[in-house]
Formats: sequence, structure tokens, C-alpha cells
Amino acid sequence: MAMALRCFRHLPSLLCRSSFTMIRGLPQAPAGCPALLLDGCRQCVHQMLLTRQLATKKAKGKGQSQARVNISAALVEDIINLEETNEDMQAVVEALKEDFSRNLSVRTSPGALDHIIVMTKDGKFPLNQLGQISQKSPQLIIVNMTDFPESTAAATKAIRESGMNLNPEVDGTIIRVPIPKVTREHRESLAKLAKQSTNKSKEALRKVRSKSINQVKKFKNKVSEDTIWLLEKQIQQMADSTAAEMDKLLAAKTKELLG
Repeated sequence: MAMALRCFRHLPSLLCRSSFTMIRGLPQAPAGCPALLLDGCRQCVHQMLLTRQLATKKAKGKGQSQARVNISAALVEDIINLEETNEDMQAVVEALKEDFSRNLSVRTSPGALDHIIVMTKDGKFPLNQLGQISQKSPQLIIVNMTDFPESTAAATKAIRESGMNLNPEVDGTIIRVPIPKVTREHRESLAKLAKQSTNKSKEALRKVRSKSINQVKKFKNKVSEDTIWLLEKQIQQMADSTAAEMDKLLAAKTKELLG
């Protein structure tokens, strides 16, 4: 015990030494200190100094945001049209908003069925081009398929598989669509659909970003590497900002759906 205490009395001085001194070697053990104990001291001190160095590096980097790139679109118009790229990204956001408004409502309305796509032998058509949609009562929507009776089965299938939690019933050329009760399960189902729609929109956004970056890379032999790098970074920033906007829309819609 006495020898161990003699060894640890030297520990504060060891901690005060720099990492450079540590690399050159620690002072020799006090007289009578067992070699095994000294090795333990060396390992502990080295670990403590290394931890402090790493913590300092992390602290320096913490809180520092990456500088944003803001290239004038006019200066690079021969390489890429950044305004058009931004418009394409915003078009994806607008499509997501429209999908939320049209298809993801707690209360199903006749208008929600208008753009359900029906696969027929002649191609794909919106439901409202094949049948007359009306609301018979607060609990029932009617789709009259008299004009295209041959598409009744296809329309029924499209309504059932629309993801709107609808279970249509067929009576000749009349499709009856009971409006589901607003249950907790129905709300959660709609929230999941909102998440799925957002993920699909983000995939569309990634395609816009990739297309733009590929366009920039075509000029890598004509302009400087720095210009290419800055343009790629700005396009990525535009995509990140658009994705963040989508996340906000999803959060607001989820809150609305879950009540």
C-alpha cells in the first residue's frame, strides 16, 4: 500500500506534462514502485491525455455550421440553369401538397375519388372521366358507371386499392362507396399513407438532384474543379432545403390526421 501511494503521488505531475512529453516517455518510477504498477500508471495517464486531446478537437468542431454556397445563377447559366432546378424541386413539393389535400383527409369527399387512376383495356383514366361521382348521403358516395359499364370492375378495384380505406360495393353499373367511420385506426392509416407519399416525393427530389449534378459533371473538363464542387454543393443544399420543407409538411399533416 505504501509503495502504491508513493507511485500515485507522482500522478499529478505526469498529468501536467504535454502529449509530446508523453511520447518521449514518462519519468521513471519512484524507488520501490513495482514495474507492474508503473505500467498501469503510464497507461492510465496516456489514456487520459488522449481523451482530453480528442475532446478538445470535438469541442472546436462543435457548433460550427458549414458555410453555405450561393452562386449567382447568371454566372453559371452556360453550365446549368439553377432557377430551373429550383423550380423542378418546388414542383415536387407542390405535388406533395396536392396529394395531401386531395387524398389524405379524415373525411372522405366525392372529390377525393376524382383522380383515382383506373386501369382499363384502353389505358389508364381518372375515375371521374369514366363515371359520375356524387355524394348520396354523409355516409355514402355513389359512382355511376353507366357510360362505361365495361370498366365497372376495374373502377371498383381501383377504389378498393386506392389506400383510402374504402370498401366499395357493386350493384350493376352503380358502385356504392360507404364512407368509413373516423376511427383511431383510420387516422393512423392515413398518417402512414402521408409518410409513404412523402418518401415517394423525396425519391422524386433525389432524381431531380441527380439529374442536375450529372448535368454539372458534363463540364468537368471545361471549367475548374472548384466550380464543379461549388455547384454540386449548392444543388445539394437546395435539395436539403426542399427535403426539410417536405418534413414540415408531413409533420403538420400528421398532426392534423391524428387529431
